[in-house]
Amino acid sequence: MSTEQKIKGSTREYSYQLLKDRIFHLELEPGTKISEKEIADELNVSRTPVREAFMKLAEEELLDIIPQSGTIVSRINLRHVEEGRFIREKIEKEIVALACGSFPEEFRFRLETNIALQDVCAGNHNFYKLFELDEEFHQILFEGTGKERTWKMLQQLNIHFNRLRLLRLSKDSNWENIISQHKEMYRLIVNRQAEQAMNVMERHLRLVVVEQDILREKYPHYFI
Repeated sequence: MSTEQKIKGSTREYSYQLLKDRIFHLELEPGTKISEKEIADELNVSRTPVREAFMKLAEEELLDIIPQSGTIVSRINLRHVEEGRFIREKIEKEIVALACGSFPEEFRFRLETNIALQDVCAGNHNFYKLFELDEEFHQILFEGTGKERTWKMLQQLNIHFNRLRLLRLSKDSNWENIISQHKEMYRLIVNRQAEQAMNVMERHLRLVVVEQDILREKYPHYFI
């Protein structure tokens, strides 16, 4: 690969990650119009890697590229939110049951550390890091049960679900309730109480169902 190709590739990836972070962190709100030229000028790069980043984000349903009209940050699709939540609930109930049957010590330690950091972030009101730790908590469950590829598969289906979760954490969420459920799941895994752990996981992943109505009422322009 030539130096020029490497630079182009890294510029595309940088543009993609920067825009994705801005969308998830609501620096670019749903419905915001953006242009390749403005982003390219801001980043001081050519339009080609930015265009490629736009295409990748459109494939992930984070941007809507509308011919003859322009590009906007996609609104959060509540049907897609529910589909992502539904799939996660069905799979993660089985994952936590597997963890209750067998979960190596190194992964138990990672869960303990993760939960401790969640408490720190809640105390500091660092909801972006808390979202990352929330994601990591669930990822550790998949990794500890040997289902890493399943976790990766779920990520594409959960983009709208995750956008709503981050909005929930940043605006209105009861963080203590989320962390408390993580702690309860950890205790049940250690005690090998599979049925109870599955029930907690189900409640945990249904929190967003209750809260999405409140968020939709407060921020109607964010949703379709």
